[in-house]
Amino acid sequence: MKRLHVALAVKELKPAIEEYTKRLGAKPVSVAENTYALWRTDQVNLSISVKPEEAGQLRHLGFEDPEAPEMSADHDGEGFMWERFTAEQQREEIFQYYPGADYPVENI
Repeated sequence: MKRLHVALAVKELKPAIEEYTKRLGAKPVSVAENTYALWRTDQVNLSISVKPEEAGQLRHLGFEDPEAPEMSADHDGEGFMWERFTAEQQREEIFQYYPGADYPVENI
């Protein structure tokens, strides 16, 4: 089953983590200090990135798809970027962009 992915831009990490932890009823599975956090629930794969100049904006959408052969992205007819990836592919990308991230393999 595919899990919807939503990526948001936020002003500051700590208050945003508190906000989305409360809203989702779950703690993030991955955090990169002062820059990034990821939640994986049964319904959604939500990531936030600190981008003060874009705070409050949707960065992109996508699907965590266990059958994705590789991480990919394309744009729909409205211009929204959609990614497709497995949980492991996303984990590898997180470490690529945020080398200090905490993302234990048991959270996949």
